[in-house]
Parts: sequence; structure tokens; C-alpha cells
Amino acid sequence: MNSDETPGLSGLNRDTFVSGWNRSVQRLETVVSTQEEAKRLAENGAPEGTAIIAEEQTGGRGRMGRKWHSPRGKGIWMSVVLRPNLPLSLTPQLTLLAGVAVCRAIREISGVQAGIKWPNDLLAGGRKICGILLESSLREGGLHYCIAGIGIAVNLTEDDYPDDLHGVGTSLLIEGGGIPVDRQQLTEAVLAELEFLYTLYIERGFKPVRELWESMSVTLGRQVYFNTPEGRSEGTAVGLDDGGGLLLRDAAGNITCILSGEIEMIQ
Repeated sequence: MNSDETPGLSGLNRDTFVSGWNRSVQRLETVVSTQEEAKRLAENGAPEGTAIIAEEQTGGRGRMGRKWHSPRGKGIWMSVVLRPNLPLSLTPQLTLLAGVAVCRAIREISGVQAGIKWPNDLLAGGRKICGILLESSLREGGLHYCIAGIGIAVNLTEDDYPDDLHGVGTSLLIEGGGIPVDRQQLTEAVLAELEFLYTLYIERGFKPVRELWESMSVTLGRQVYFNTPEGRSEGTAVGLDDGGGLLLRDAAGNITCILSGEIEMIQ
């Protein structure tokens, strides 16, 4: 990897990066949710970088409590403990950072040119290939820990998807022309990218991550729908603000910042 040619990474190279994480990885066969397992470990003092990886989740979930399809031996179902010294208001940046890390790893290992849809989905061929869920815990004095949940559909076939996900979800196997992807190799690449970019973020702030996100976005430049308390609105996605919110320009040229929620890209 020649990181000097990558936006945001001038003068840095992941290949020569020295790990500072514990990199404790616990592999489990079947869990209800890797998020819940990681939270339990974090509450008991697990160090930053601790990862829980399961072969199967029976109750995996995404944002807004949605069920996450996690069949045995077909994907990467993983949660990682983070302990950033950040105000809670900046934790949405970590969701974007995780998206960049996973997208870079997917492109490197599988060759599939995934892209990032704000705030937390990775798409390939217009369909969802990965979801990211960041959950935070507070204690007196500020942020206690964050759990970054990552679900990647690696070697699922079309037949592995339930009816309600046909045409919505896809996998690296499907998008890669039927070539299986080594899940262990991809897992290691995701963890390496996550630590590398997280360390960069702590040292240099959000700007390098934002540049990388924008270079991999499938949202920017697109017309999108978004929901507001006043109803559904429409705008063009034009960038990220300093906090990680999505900047949208309406037909009159006014800029609105969306800090949370979901968008729908207009075909």
C-alpha cells in the first residue's frame, strides 16, 4: 500500500505502523449479539482494541434496533472496544472512521469497490454489503467507552438472504463474481485499518478521516431525501461538516447539516 498517494495519509504508511492496541481477539461460535458481548467485556475493564468475533449471531442488530442477518460462517460479525478521550458530541466521527477502515480493507482484500453511504452503510452495486453500529456508554465525567459493531456480508449467496432482503443486501462473493473471500484475512485487514486510522484520528483530528471518507463516498453529489420534524425534504449532499454531519444544499442554495437519522438516495 502506498499511503502517500491516499488523501489524508500523506507521509504515513500502515505497513510500517506500530500497533499500540492490546489486539485481544475473542472468537465465539454462536452469540446473540457481539455488541452485547463487547459491552460486557468493556464494563469489566477490557482494554482498547478488544474484539469479539462470532461465527453466527442469533440476535444481531443494526441501527434503530433493526435485525441484522448474520448466518453461520458466511460473514464477519464483530464488535471492537474503543476508549477515546472525546466529548460525546464527536462520537459520530468514529462511525465515519469505521466506515473508512472497513471500506479500505474490503477494497484491498477482495477487490470489490465498495463505497460509503452516510452515515454507516457500505454499498456495492447499489446494495448494502456492510453495516456499522457505534454505541457509547457514559459515566460521571464523560465518555466511558464506545463499541464499534461491524457486520460484513462476505460469502453469502443470493439463496442465503431471506425474501425481505433480496435486492437490498449483497455480499463480496456476489459482487466479486463468485470468488470466495478469506474471512480471516479480511478480519485482520479491518482491525489493522481501524487501529491505524483511529490512531491517526487521535493524533491529527477529523480532517484526514473526512478527506478519506469523501473520497470513498457514494453519497456526495447525489440528490437525497431526508426526514425532518416538519416532514420530508430533499437536497444535494455536498460534504461533511467538522463534526461529521452531512451537508445538504436545497434548491434555493441553502445549506443544512444533518447530524443523525437516515437518508434515501434518489435514483
